Amino acid sequence: MDSKRSQPLGIELVRRGIVSEEDVQRALDYQKAEPNKKIGDILNILRACDPYVLIKAMGEILDEKSIYLKESDIKVNMLDYLSLDIAKQYKAIPFEESNDKIKVCFADTSNRRAVETVRLLLLNKGLIMEKYITFETNIDLILNSYSSSSEDININADVSSFIDSVIKTAMEKRASDIHIEPMQEGMRIRYRIDGVLVNAANIGKEKQAQIVNRLKAISNMHQEKQESQDGRIIMYPEYNIRVSSQKNIYGEKFVLRLLKKNEDVKSIYDLGFPKDEKLVKDAFNKKNSITVIAAPTGEGKTTTLYSIIDLLNRPEINITTIEDPVEIRINGLNQIEVDPKATFVESLRTVLRQDPDIILVGEIRDRETAEIAMQAGQTGHYVLSTIHTIDAVEVITRLRKMGVSNYDISSTLATSVSQRLVRRLCPHCRKEREYTKEEIDIINKIGDKYNVKFDLEGKKTFEAVGCKKCNNTGYLGRIGIFEVLIIDDNIKNLIVENKSASDIRNLALSQGYVPLIVDGINKIIDGTTNLPELNNKLAIY
Repeated sequence: MDSKRSQPLGIELVRRGIVSEEDVQRALDYQKAEPNKKIGDILNILRACDPYVLIKAMGEILDEKSIYLKESDIKVNMLDYLSLDIAKQYKAIPFEESNDKIKVCFADTSNRRAVETVRLLLLNKGLIMEKYITFETNIDLILNSYSSSSEDININADVSSFIDSVIKTAMEKRASDIHIEPMQEGMRIRYRIDGVLVNAANIGKEKQAQIVNRLKAISNMHQEKQESQDGRIIMYPEYNIRVSSQKNIYGEKFVLRLLKKNEDVKSIYDLGFPKDEKLVKDAFNKKNSITVIAAPTGEGKTTTLYSIIDLLNRPEINITTIEDPVEIRINGLNQIEVDPKATFVESLRTVLRQDPDIILVGEIRDRETAEIAMQAGQTGHYVLSTIHTIDAVEVITRLRKMGVSNYDISSTLATSVSQRLVRRLCPHCRKEREYTKEEIDIINKIGDKYNVKFDLEGKKTFEAVGCKKCNNTGYLGRIGIFEVLIIDDNIKNLIVENKSASDIRNLALSQGYVPLIVDGINKIIDGTTNLPELNNKLAIY
């Protein structure tokens, strides 16, 4: 990233107050072992300061446009513009096109040969290049995601074998979803692994019709229809694969959701729930009440419900679940799958006549479901369900907006739990290092806000590196961060008095309520995840 300038980059960053002299010295020491790495990249690796602040300052010093490039910033199919080999050779990623201009990120804009080669290649496509700088680690991470899966997919096979290869590779790589997307000049295949989409393959446009026809055939969809459809693939004994199609301007896009059958239910503690037996007993060992798990889509709510059910499942208890779909089959449970003829509401009414002790309702979606669930909780049953909202306190607000009365909420809601999933650092390649001053300041600021003392004395943090076992991402699997709101008498009184969520949250905090961000910091301190990953999920700085 070096360019002509009056002062060395490190000195200029110190002069601007971006990093300290000690940080630059650490970077220079690091460079002795890694002479090919530039000071700016090393300062980022060492987390000398906020990477967004660092790259912006470097752009200003080098007189270049800059961006902290993430996969979500890439608005085009990179391989439509550059081959993977060229992108890797010159550390360049096209990421956005507009009005015959294409934005391209480089790891080193001072490499004139790289910049000029890429510029001419794009000019031949009728595009004017606008260059940006970013960190080399960002470039490498994104390029690795493009190549990590494609080598396992037999692109040249016949269409049936190709689709089979795509699905089996996704299973091997622990993907939860497969996205098969028509683009202007071909088809892109991406896997969602640990919550992040990574490129798996790019296919020529000439195969699009065959791929679409094959997917519809094995998903039991109508071949002629091009509007949205839902289907299922049952060819793989260990998986239940749900398929959704949606027409876009370049054809039909397919998303395959991979649900593993008969997967072992994890314990609540393995999911990341605080290891506090009293908290678990107070939160979930209930009668005549409702427990609600709250989080946005894709944050593991259903998995947590299964763990709670597994915890409570005993031969003398009648447990019935109403799900869409049944994702994991558990011995001893009566599991019901909803369909257009048997909705959540209708199934719940029927279940109440089946003498249940515990009822799991996959999701509270509307007022009618909420009111029947409340009724079930008030008539001797223990109801478990999920709801879409941002935190445990906002569950109360969400129920209010659905039309549930304050009396019903206060008398029936026993516990609300909010959660998020953060990626676990890969234990095979994570790299230990000292906390930076900025990281310590961020953590202490959070501690001060919530009156929590985080013990960082003698502790080190870890950064993501990347290896074959984690598909070169630096992360392997995900873990939950949790907050638990126990609805005690004091909180019940505030609900009945129609107090705001802010009032309820302040009371809960005074009584020991631990918010998501605090649990997240604890998981950073124990080495499970890191600050950048927590920030990606909760935007804490």
